Amino acid sequence: MARQEPRRERADRPARLPRRVYEKELLRLQEQLVIMQEWVRENGVRLVVVFEGRDAAGKGGAIKRVTEYLNPRVARIAALPAPTERERTQWYFQRYAEHLPAAGEMVLFDRSWYNRAGVERVMGFCTEEEHARFLRQCPVFERLLIEDGILLRKYWFSVGDEEQERRFRARMADPMKRWKLSPMDLESRIRWEAYSRAKDEMFAHTDVPESPWYVVDADDKRRARVNMIAHLLSSVPYHEVAGPELTLPPRPPSTGYTRPPRETQTCVPDHAAGLPEAEGAGGRP
Repeated sequence: MARQEPRRERADRPARLPRRVYEKELLRLQEQLVIMQEWVRENGVRLVVVFEGRDAAGKGGAIKRVTEYLNPRVARIAALPAPTERERTQWYFQRYAEHLPAAGEMVLFDRSWYNRAGVERVMGFCTEEEHARFLRQCPVFERLLIEDGILLRKYWFSVGDEEQERRFRARMADPMKRWKLSPMDLESRIRWEAYSRAKDEMFAHTDVPESPWYVVDADDKRRARVNMIAHLLSSVPYHEVAGPELTLPPRPPSTGYTRPPRETQTCVPDHAAGLPEAEGAGGRP
């Protein structure tokens, strides 16, 4: 495996957040996310969080940290594949509307309807007319969501040219992360300025008071994650909800049940027993 080049800090950026500080604050914020989740569920709130940004900007990592301790029945991730032939003939926003939350749910869009303003615009997957129509309709679409009571938050993860290249190279050298790279991602490297212009045009039309964009400086993934989560929590008027008092009931007396012999079941082989570190282990450390 190729060695990863050391990270070079930019003079105009704050120093990378130390791991110890990051992990402590992340855990505190994740505890608050659980509290917010219960408020969403108990009060029938509908929350939509949009994650957008350049390739390798850290959207997926941020989503993973947001949802790590949340109930998947309350907090869902919507990461839509390329549209089908049928979906291409629908109203553009139609397939995204199907994934909007019901009462007591929050949906995190790992990329969203803004595909039309980004990759579709730059790569020529939509016409000039379709792009112009999107820029006209998007603020109206989002205004309708908000008027209907949906809480909408939009985050743009911003990463510099050098940092994006470093992350791409790291993914190419890591078999565990190589799947994250697609030909479309690599194409974005040679279309950097085109994506920048498309993003600026998108912001000009969709960064409106009712549904503003919140830009996350993502050159430092740790800092980006805690900044984004802290902002989300501060922007939602949640409060702690008193849950039911839980008491573990005593186990009732046996009624004579006997467990079937182990040899009558097909058990998973004990792979762990063959690990060098496990030899002679007598129990949990």
